[in-house]
Order: sequence, then C-alpha cells, then structure tokens
Amino acid sequence: MSRLKECRKRHGLSLQFVSGELGISASHLSRIERGKQVPSPNLAERLSEFFEGKIREIEILYPKRFSQ
Repeated sequence: MSRLKECRKRHGLSLQFVSGELGISASHLSRIERGKQVPSPNLAERLSEFFEGKIREIEILYPKRFSQ
C-alpha cells in the first residue's frame, strides 16, 4: 500500500472526498495511490498540503522509494 493511501486511510477519508476537495476525479487519485500514474508536482504539493504535511511531496512523486 502506498504512503499516500495509508495517509488517506489513517485520516478515515474516502477517495471521493479527497478527490472532490482537490478537484480531481476519484479514478485519477486511485491511479496515483496505486502507482499507475505520477501526479504533477503541483498536485503532489496540493496533496501534501491537504494532509497538512503528514506526507511529503517527494513521497507522493516517488512512491516506490518509500513503499514498505
């Protein structure tokens, strides 16, 4: 499981809620969480800000480096 998905689940938030707050589709966020798509640097920054720095941009941009 990616750090982004772990972070979202830890906060008890759905894909639909997070994606809605960020103005992206749930399927787009799902592909990012599964490592099937790399987000833009801007979106990675917005995700990090949304989760109040609990996940860093670099962890979102390079999930394989930080997977467990």
